[in-house]
Amino acid sequence: MSSVDEQLDILTRGVVDLHVRGELEERIRSGKKLVIKAGFDPTRPDLHVGHTVLMEKMRQFQSFGHQVVFLVGDFTAMVGDPTGKNDARPRLTREEVRDAAKTYTDQAFKVLDRNETQVRFNAEWLEKLDAYAMVELGAQYTVARMLERDDFSKRFAGQRPIHIHEFLYPLLQGYDSVALECDVEIGGTDQLFNLMVGRDLMPRYGKRAQIVMTTPLLVGTDARMVDGELTGNKMSKSNDNYIGINEPPFEMLQKLMLVDDQVLWHYMDLLSHRTTAELREMRDEVESGATNVLAAKEVFAKEIVVRFHDEAAFDEAVARRRKVSAGGIPDDVEESTVDADEGGETIGLAKALKLAGLTSSTGEAFRLLKQGGVYLDGERVQNEKTHLSRGQRVLVRLGSRKRRFRYLTVR
Repeated sequence: MSSVDEQLDILTRGVVDLHVRGELEERIRSGKKLVIKAGFDPTRPDLHVGHTVLMEKMRQFQSFGHQVVFLVGDFTAMVGDPTGKNDARPRLTREEVRDAAKTYTDQAFKVLDRNETQVRFNAEWLEKLDAYAMVELGAQYTVARMLERDDFSKRFAGQRPIHIHEFLYPLLQGYDSVALECDVEIGGTDQLFNLMVGRDLMPRYGKRAQIVMTTPLLVGTDARMVDGELTGNKMSKSNDNYIGINEPPFEMLQKLMLVDDQVLWHYMDLLSHRTTAELREMRDEVESGATNVLAAKEVFAKEIVVRFHDEAAFDEAVARRRKVSAGGIPDDVEESTVDADEGGETIGLAKALKLAGLTSSTGEAFRLLKQGGVYLDGERVQNEKTHLSRGQRVLVRLGSRKRRFRYLTVR
C-alpha cells in the first residue's frame, strides 16, 4: 500500500489547479473512501485520447481504492456548455444526446476499471428539479459572479448575446456535485469556473465542499511549437484534429507519427504511463542525437495503440506503414469510379479528384496539383490541366508524407 505522500505525488502529477491540496491530504489520511467525479457531456458519440488525460487521473484514484463516478451529462448536454464559446452553443435534442451517449461508457472502460466505476446520468436528479428548486438554485449565484467567466465577460463587453440558460449550465453542473456528495471533482483547465461553482454550492446545501482538480488540455494533432510556445486548438472532433480511442490501429499510428516533433513531448507528458524520469531520459537521448525522434515517436505510438488495441494490431500497423513509406501500396486501397464529361471521352483530373471525394472541391484539387502533391501510377503530375480518358484506371496518390491512395476508373 502506497503511503499518503506517495499517493499525493501520483495524484497531483500533471495537475494544473488544485483547490485545496491540504484538504485532499486530510481526506486521504482519514482513510475514507473518497467519491471522485468527472462529467462528460455526450455531444458527440466518440471519445478521443484527449478525454483520457482526465480518465487516467480517475484511474489513479481507483488504484488507491476510491470510488469513481463517470457522470454522463445527458441533461446538461441539452443545455449546452458555453465554456470557451464566443457565441451560444447549439442545443442538442434528447435523441441526439441519447445516441451520442450509447458508446461513451464502453469506450471509457478501455481506461477505467469497470468493476470499480459507477456510471450515473445527471438527468436522474436534474429532471426532478421543479420550478421552485430551480429558482432556489439560481438564487445561490449572482450575475456579477457569472460575468467573472472569461467567455461571458468577453461576450458582454462585445455586446454579443448571453442567454439565461447559459448561466444555468455551471449551476446545474455544480448541483451534480451536491447530488453525488463528491469529495473531488476533476475536469480540464477550461472547466475550472464550473468546478469551482460546485465547490461554492455544496456548503449552501449542507454538504462539505468538494476538492477541485484540473488537468491540462491535450492540443490537437495539428498543433505546433512556435518560438518555444505551444500553439494550436485543443483536441476535438469539431476541429478534426483528434485521435479517437476507437480508431483503427493504422489510423491511430499514422496520426501519432505525424505529431509535430516538439509537440511529441507534450503528448508524452499527458498520455504516457512512463515515469517522469523515463520520459526525461528519452528526451535527452533524442536531443543528444543518441536516438532520433522518429524512434521515440514509434515507442510512444506503440504504448498508445497497444493500450486501446493489442500488440499484434500495432505490429500489423507498423508493417503496413513501413510498406507505404517505402513506396509500397497498401493492401486495402479503395476503388472509385467517375463519369467522363457529358458528350466527351475525358474528364479533368481536378474534377475527378473532387467527384471521387479525394478533395472537398475542384479548387482544392487544382491547388494540390500545382503544389506537386498528386501522383498517377507513381509519377508526379506536372500539369494541373491533366485529363483522364474514358476506360482508364489509375492509382492516385495524394501527398508525400501523409499518403492517401485510391484506384480511380473513368467510365
